[in-house]
Amino acid sequence: MATLTVGLVAAVGVTGTSASTAQASGASPNFVLASSTAPLQPGAVESNSTIEVASAADEARTLAESAMTASTTVTADITASGLDIGSPVTTVDTTELATSVQQLERAQALPFADLSEVTEDVTAEAASVTEQAAGLRGQLDAAIAVKAAAEAAAAEAARLAAEAAAAAATAAAAVEESSPAAAPANPVYATGGAVGGSSPADAQATARSMLGGYGWGDDQFGCLVSLWQKESGWNYKAHNPSSGAYGIPQALPGSKMASAGADWQTNAATQIAWGFGYISGRYGTPCGAWGQSQSVGWY
Repeated sequence: MATLTVGLVAAVGVTGTSASTAQASGASPNFVLASSTAPLQPGAVESNSTIEVASAADEARTLAESAMTASTTVTADITASGLDIGSPVTTVDTTELATSVQQLERAQALPFADLSEVTEDVTAEAASVTEQAAGLRGQLDAAIAVKAAAEAAAAEAARLAAEAAAAAATAAAAVEESSPAAAPANPVYATGGAVGGSSPADAQATARSMLGGYGWGDDQFGCLVSLWQKESGWNYKAHNPSSGAYGIPQALPGSKMASAGADWQTNAATQIAWGFGYISGRYGTPCGAWGQSQSVGWY
């Protein structure tokens, strides 16, 4: 104990002497008191780091929310569209992202938790979900574009068909107007026919009895007689081997006449009914059809 006291006194004496000597000689001391140095501020550095980590965590949660929204929205849009996007997968699995977000929320609630690793997990999962949702969105957009192109093509085809039908109707009307006396001078009328029979005379009698049902008078009968005399000779079995046309009206193909009856191959009345419908819809009257036949060789 005595020895320690002496040592402390000696040390103090030496220090005091040195200081006094330096002060007396006017020389500056070669050390600085510890109390004069700027104190370290580890608390301030730690505070800034904490703020940065917390900000990164908040940003990661925002990215996760955006990714979840993008995933939910694109899945709903695919379902609502009813389109085949070319892939059986139409949803994004967000289970891992949701789990990571829950872990981040728990970590943020703890005052001394290390958020960095959990934040990185959330950021990576959010990026993956966002990428998958963007991929599905691209597939949906492509499917929508294909559908739109198909609809546009169908609309264009319908427009062209309508224009062609209108042009044909106009041409038919022009033919009819240009030949108001289109009835032939010498129609080949058959005599002795009976309605419902199958001979050419019977077929003409049947056709004449049906004219009024289409609003046509006897003035149209001469045109009709000449038209179908030219086409088939009023023979219900008439068949054109080169074109395949069949029957009294020479329907092409003959199976079209099935719309007027299943017995279209054997019943003259069924063939006449179909022929009247065709003439009415395309040329308006038998004379209109006869004028077309005279003009271009077919009706």
